[in-house]
Amino acid sequence: MAKNLLIVESPAKAKTIEGYLGKDFLVKSSFGHIRDLVKGDMAIDIENDFKQTYEVPADKKNVVTELKKLAKNAETVWLASDEDREGEAISWHLFETLGLKKDNTKRIVFHEITKPAILKAIENPRGIDYDLVNAQQARRVLDRLVGFELSPVLWKKIKPALSAGRVQSVAVRLIVDREREINQFESKAAFKITAIFDTGSSKNIVKAELPERFEDEESAHQFLKDCKSALFTIGSLETKPTKRNPAPPFTTSTLQQEASRKLGFSVARTMQVAQKLYEAGKITYMRTDSVNLSDSAIAAAAAEINSAYGEKYYQYRKYKTKTAGAQEAHEAIRPTYFEQHRVTGDISEQRLYELIWKRAIASQMSEANFEKTVVKIDISTRKEQLVAEGEVLKFDGFLKVYLESNDEETDEEKENGNILPPLAKGQSLNLNNMQAVEKFSRPPARFTEASLVKKLEELGIGRPSTYAPTISTVQNRGYVVKEDREGKSRSFRQFELKNGEINRQIKTEITGAEKAKLFPTDIGEVVNDFLVEHFKNIVDFNFTASVEKEFDEIAQGLKNWTDMLHTFYKPFHKDVENTLENAERATGERLLGIDPASGKNVYTKVGRFGPLVQIGENEDEEKPKFASLLKNQSVGTITLEEALDLFKLPLELGQYEDKDVTIGIGRFGPYVKWGDAFISIGKSEDPFAIGMDRAVEIIKEKQTADAPIAEYKNLPVTKGTGRFGPFIKWNNLFINVPKAYNFDALSQKDIEELISKKIDKEANRFIQVWESEKIAIENGRWGPFIRFGKAMLKLGNNPSTQQKYTPEELAEIDLETVKKIIVSQVPDAFETKAKKTTAKKVAKKK
Repeated sequence: MAKNLLIVESPAKAKTIEGYLGKDFLVKSSFGHIRDLVKGDMAIDIENDFKQTYEVPADKKNVVTELKKLAKNAETVWLASDEDREGEAISWHLFETLGLKKDNTKRIVFHEITKPAILKAIENPRGIDYDLVNAQQARRVLDRLVGFELSPVLWKKIKPALSAGRVQSVAVRLIVDREREINQFESKAAFKITAIFDTGSSKNIVKAELPERFEDEESAHQFLKDCKSALFTIGSLETKPTKRNPAPPFTTSTLQQEASRKLGFSVARTMQVAQKLYEAGKITYMRTDSVNLSDSAIAAAAAEINSAYGEKYYQYRKYKTKTAGAQEAHEAIRPTYFEQHRVTGDISEQRLYELIWKRAIASQMSEANFEKTVVKIDISTRKEQLVAEGEVLKFDGFLKVYLESNDEETDEEKENGNILPPLAKGQSLNLNNMQAVEKFSRPPARFTEASLVKKLEELGIGRPSTYAPTISTVQNRGYVVKEDREGKSRSFRQFELKNGEINRQIKTEITGAEKAKLFPTDIGEVVNDFLVEHFKNIVDFNFTASVEKEFDEIAQGLKNWTDMLHTFYKPFHKDVENTLENAERATGERLLGIDPASGKNVYTKVGRFGPLVQIGENEDEEKPKFASLLKNQSVGTITLEEALDLFKLPLELGQYEDKDVTIGIGRFGPYVKWGDAFISIGKSEDPFAIGMDRAVEIIKEKQTADAPIAEYKNLPVTKGTGRFGPFIKWNNLFINVPKAYNFDALSQKDIEELISKKIDKEANRFIQVWESEKIAIENGRWGPFIRFGKAMLKLGNNPSTQQKYTPEELAEIDLETVKKIIVSQVPDAFETKAKKTTAKKVAKKK
């Protein structure tokens, strides 16, 4: 048995470190946190200074048992989790759960997994930093309280299965606000003048433009008309040296932004790949907001630059962190060994490592030197001057290795870097052609994952460890989607002066096309508006940033964490109670106008099954008519005309093989109905553009897809792709096919294995079922839960024991008890439709 037990979070890290230490050390992994707050309202005792109740999850019990045994037999236990708040909390949980003692427990930290760093850490152990632990506890408790108390409010006032969170709700608000700013933006047109000249040789081209723009067609046309007979000469020529400095090495947020721009990585993917590189000892710790490099790192970079590029490319630089509220200032993200230009591993690891290496090495390189020339061209018939700019690179410096990208490049930025021919003041130029092109002002850009991270950091919201999970969460909750969207065609006017003649043309361009941008969903907008109205502080940018600062003060030992929570919780809880009692249900309802056919009001709103249009009132004798919105439509922007068009569906197209063919739109998007079969046509396809020929194509594609691929127990097996990915269907069971299987070449053995697993899972799924009530108790991934219709509701503690229901108790629990649990979460769950309608009428009168 080894004398020393060293515990880290991940097995990959354990494997790397074990190679650096001798036989006296046994390195084991805790696989992350080994305990967490218990589920339900017993986790935090608010009246007892927010005391927490923790439990070891089922999947960690074997890990804890093994670590306890090893710790008991070790002379010294070394806690070597990461050196941030989360890592400190992991060490604290290990200390508490394993029953460790102070006299033989040592805490060590390091920011790179190299042999010198590990040995240095062991030579300089410390105790657990309880200020960092308290800061992590404060964040964890506050976020649990916000989510635990806000979510039921959303279930009651909007719809079940929604959630809210302190940082995620602010992120959603940023995206919603930006979308509305774009929708309200009024584009203005103006004419941009550009000209191409030569100096007598077709090779010596000079591109110039007019700094001013003309707001109307007449002024632009007159300018070109005046230039017909004009002489063009160089009025002034100014050449001056300029320089460009390298960007500092990466922090977490700048790495996420640049990996998105240069490599197309999502924020979550960047952190996953960076984690692998760190655990393999290739880079320093990847959660940091410091741009600082250690003296040893600077020296290593200098040696590599001098060796690989020469002395003139090296320049010592020391960067300082400017981010407000920067915490745990370690080093910036850099390679552990600068002489290692590339690494082995999968392509993602290679590409991200190369990006980190280039940025870090460039930060210690010389500036790039340019010669910038600005030429002003006189027009004999006008007082304005055309301007031509050129830039010549004199010394590449850091650009030999790396150039930082921008989020949104403008047309002007793309055109920079023109090289001008030799020119002199007073020199005449020949006009090849001149254009006046109608240009339109652009709305603010939608957020990408990268630009959202940048904005959150600018506002002081969140920290390096929170950006990736926040952005993933808002998408997983269905509040935000990341997608490409096609642009729309737009016409613009263009005048061209060439060979003394002016031609006018109407051209078209595609505008508004988006790639990998973040869009709010209708339910995201409804939830955001509800929180803004009733919980202003939760989604207030300054308030959220001030909470982050308080966490920093707790981490520095400047503030008591329970005092901070009491100050936050009292007014927040009061808002929760007030909202539950007084707020009306939120649907985002908007009156669009009146239906000319019936004279009834036309509304759009978010319903139980998604965004819809409604004609008529709920309390009318004749039932209202409903239609689902198309994928490219939203509650916030749909027009009356577009809404009424939706009621033209379903539309009968004719017959195919003696069965009626109809186009319609339902809960899951547009479909073709052929006889009794409903065939999804994908949300991106416009149902109004589908004729009989296309409908028959869709039917034939479905027939091909539904052809059996195998048999199992004399029943056919078919396959397809649905909302949740590829699946096979057998005996009315839909079975998801994991990525581990080759979906395009499933073998009989694969099929039998997938079906058997599904049958076993279904057999153990239900604990109790009340089919007539649409209520069941089911086993889920995180334990038993109540399924009520489509809603998945929590099972609280047994009132008689104040403990979680045991399997035996759940097998015997009666329907009335289950209904009480449901009502505690969805108060109007069992009200009749008549009662609900009456309540709504009373509310409207009030």
